[in-house]
Amino acid sequence: MKFWDLFGRLKPVVIGMIHVKALPGTPLGCMKMTQIVEEACREASIYHDAGIDGVIIENMHDIPYSFSVGPEVSACMTAVCTAVRSVCPLLPLGVQILSSANQQALAVALASGLDFIRAEGFVFSHVADEGLLNACAGDLLRYRKQIGAEHVQIFTDIKKKHSSHALTSDLSIEETARAAEFFLSDGLVITGTATGVEADPCELREVSQSVRIPVLIGSGVTYDNIEHYLGANGMIIGSHFKEGGHWANAVDPEQVKRFMGKIHDLRK
Repeated sequence: MKFWDLFGRLKPVVIGMIHVKALPGTPLGCMKMTQIVEEACREASIYHDAGIDGVIIENMHDIPYSFSVGPEVSACMTAVCTAVRSVCPLLPLGVQILSSANQQALAVALASGLDFIRAEGFVFSHVADEGLLNACAGDLLRYRKQIGAEHVQIFTDIKKKHSSHALTSDLSIEETARAAEFFLSDGLVITGTATGVEADPCELREVSQSVRIPVLIGSGVTYDNIEHYLGANGMIIGSHFKEGGHWANAVDPEQVKRFMGKIHDLRK
């Protein structure tokens, strides 16, 4: 399955972000799983009713992030994702598990009936908030094969946010994109320097001209700057859909409806 099999030829598709509340065992965890699931489903319903094209579910409240993601995280994320799938039975759904728990995300997607994951650290190394992160493409794609999850697409960040890329400063974003395509990424994600920060429209154009796979914008898209990113295949939007434009807040139904109204007009 490819991006176009999932979303059709619609361009750009809009993927709304559900930031799952802090899970049990994490420093900020204070809610019962029933409450966490209920809140995720409430936000999924908002997106569904607004006519969103897809949804991605992420454990962003689990700060500070760790490379050692325990089995409880996978179990809890499976519960959340399964519940969201029941709310949105036909909508393309994805998951990302921080930090760089890409194999766990594949397993959760398979168990929950999701369609894609967002993976960091796919090609080359970089230094993230959590420490040094090395490339995972070889192991990740072999794992996908082994568990029978080849229908689950893998969208991969390149030169990702919240990271230092001094280790690969001699590699352009276009070279990084071509390496990810060569290593069988299903789609590329371009971001700004941090959550909510605008991606560079010039990088979108350069990367799109360098590869044949879909290119998505992963941060900073808003109602006011959407025209800069119409060349993207997709937009993953979190902060702009939240109350006050801050990622940690609840999804604002009116903000989502307003944005989707504009994107529908621009697609005509």
